[in-house]
Amino acid sequence: MDYRKLLVEKDVRIKDAMKMIDALEPKILFVAEDGKLMGSLTDGDLRRYLIGGGNVDGNVYDACNRAPKRIAHSLEEAKEMLGKGFIAIPIVDKDNRITDIYIGKRRSVQSRNKLNIPVVINAGGKGKRLDPFTKILPKPLIPVGDLPIIEHIMKRYEDAGCNGFHIIVNYKKELIKSYFKEIDREYPITWTDEKEPLGTGGGLSLLKNKLKDTFFFVCCDSLILTDYSEILKFHRKNQNDITMICSEKHITIPYGIVHKDDNNVLETIEEKPEYTFLTNTAMYLVEPNVLKDMKKNEKIDFPEFIRQEQEKGKKIGIYSVAEEDWLDMGQMSELEKMRLALYGE
Repeated sequence: MDYRKLLVEKDVRIKDAMKMIDALEPKILFVAEDGKLMGSLTDGDLRRYLIGGGNVDGNVYDACNRAPKRIAHSLEEAKEMLGKGFIAIPIVDKDNRITDIYIGKRRSVQSRNKLNIPVVINAGGKGKRLDPFTKILPKPLIPVGDLPIIEHIMKRYEDAGCNGFHIIVNYKKELIKSYFKEIDREYPITWTDEKEPLGTGGGLSLLKNKLKDTFFFVCCDSLILTDYSEILKFHRKNQNDITMICSEKHITIPYGIVHKDDNNVLETIEEKPEYTFLTNTAMYLVEPNVLKDMKKNEKIDFPEFIRQEQEKGKKIGIYSVAEEDWLDMGQMSELEKMRLALYGE
């Protein structure tokens, strides 16, 4: 990507910058004059400017962050900063002139080929991991930066060219529906109401005969920052019935692990052992033919349904993504990391 596409002059109008940011990946602009960095501009900066009384005909310099933290003087420094959550790092020379903007391989623009497949989002759970906030708001509406969790997920699929959303709702469903009635942006949504909680997979039984093509199925707390067209290509090439998108997780135990025998005699000591394993991100590609095996209104979690399908001889594929490409929005401790990964501020 040519870094100059992320540069704007200081007199560019706010309404023009809004259109530019909406079309960009990553969602950020840098204000520059004669190549010199003057500030950074995100959706959050624009919203704060407008809420504070700014006008869409104003210029970007009035709205931008004039002391951006994301500045590097070398590629190595930029790579280190990106790993800490920033989404785009301008590299500047000694005169503060921008020589490049590092976005990293994983932040490159998604394929603009239209995928033209639907997305099913399970948004019916109580979100117990986000308690006590979910006692007031349903998990899909918990904000991460300027947008709720569910809209971050939907924008990502919309950018990939998916052609509609089937949203399964239950807990505080009227609040979720009301949110989408009141926002300016329109999404093509078909609502599916659960009468009783059906687990992470059972709600799909309500969509039998309504889905005729391959579809994405995702829980409302998982956002994958990778090229969805590559996942679809993998799924179809391997003729999978279900493809699980999994992420590598690397964990270091910060203690010495002691192993003993049955007589309480020391066998070995592992000092701060490290483990790497694959975890389920709760994002899937699914063929509609598997839905015929679902019992309507049966409560079942989707991993258990996958196990049953595997026993019936269905082909279950695994598509692996990097650990940093998976944002698990269902954990309170992770929300700030997600905000940094999505906004870089």
